[in-house]
Amino acid sequence: MKVLYTAEATVHGGREGEARSSDGNLVVRLSAPKEMGGSGEGTNPEQLFAVGYAACFQSALMRVAQREHVDASQSTITSKVGIGPNGQGGFGLE
Repeated sequence: MKVLYTAEATVHGGREGEARSSDGNLVVRLSAPKEMGGSGEGTNPEQLFAVGYAACFQSALMRVAQREHVDASQSTITSKVGIGPNGQGGFGLE
């Protein structure tokens, strides 16, 4: 695969810190959700993952719709990302 673009981001402070993209276009305060013992006052990594997945999936949908001459301009994608114990002492995404 030929890489067309590489995203780069740096996080300081983990789930209760700050995330910043290398180009400066994204700066976000991070906080764990209240359900996981955090303040819930910032964006959490699972929300960012859900946004990225939904955006990429919709881009693929729009490309296929265009190729098939279907108007999908009003389409929306909602994604859900869950996190919980994986039974091995860590966490997993669902």
